[in-house]
Amino acid sequence: MKRYLAILALLFLASCKPKAVLAEGNASTTISAEKIIENHYNNKTDFSSLYIKASAHYEDAKNSQNVAAEIRIKKDEKILVIIRVIGITMAKALITPTSVQYYDKIGNKYFEGDYAGLSKWLGTDLDYQKVQNLLIGRAIDDLHKGKFVVSIMEKLYKLQANDGKAEKAFYFESDNFLIKRQEINQPSLDRTLQVVYPDFKKYDEAILPLSLSINARQSDNKTNIEIEYKNSTFNEELSFPYNVPEGYERIYIDKN
Repeated sequence: MKRYLAILALLFLASCKPKAVLAEGNASTTISAEKIIENHYNNKTDFSSLYIKASAHYEDAKNSQNVAAEIRIKKDEKILVIIRVIGITMAKALITPTSVQYYDKIGNKYFEGDYAGLSKWLGTDLDYQKVQNLLIGRAIDDLHKGKFVVSIMEKLYKLQANDGKAEKAFYFESDNFLIKRQEINQPSLDRTLQVVYPDFKKYDEAILPLSLSINARQSDNKTNIEIEYKNSTFNEELSFPYNVPEGYERIYIDKN
């Protein structure tokens, strides 16, 4: 159980579930990678803080669990995630640009460190910006730094790149150039990550996903997380309380 609590707390909980769904377009005419990237980043993320409630279903070979979550984002500075089961706090995570911390009450354990070990554990290279991007429905990578081949697949614009270490693909609809799917495949490490965004909602401050699906695989280990967004508010004064309870055992993640 502690594995799924940690994974959910560190990465995969986001946003809200309003009723209205933003209309999307079908790609039909090829355009340049530069134009796709420019249009994607033209979507507003005009907020200083974001408060979110969500529900999620986690499943791997050993566990299947429904949880509730609360996530607080101070944009570009810190993220606090609280995992609850039947209204009881079971785990917390505090994420900043330089550190990752979490604890879980199932195993009475906690972790403090950087992103290196967690990147290995969760199946893709991570940093703060990538985590924040994933939560708000943006391309995980900085697309300005990549060289992409453009094609149209399943009525979506596809940007594809291979830097020798990872094969990456990003898929966009054509009206607002919202990301619909992003995939990272690292054959040498036998691991893959896919994130799918079925639909989005437009707010004054930003366009956010309404739900997302994460599928991660490392060798024969598979993890699936389905997330549904319940409620969100922008630009409130938020607190970020995080204290490891006394008596918890610190754990370490092998970076090699």
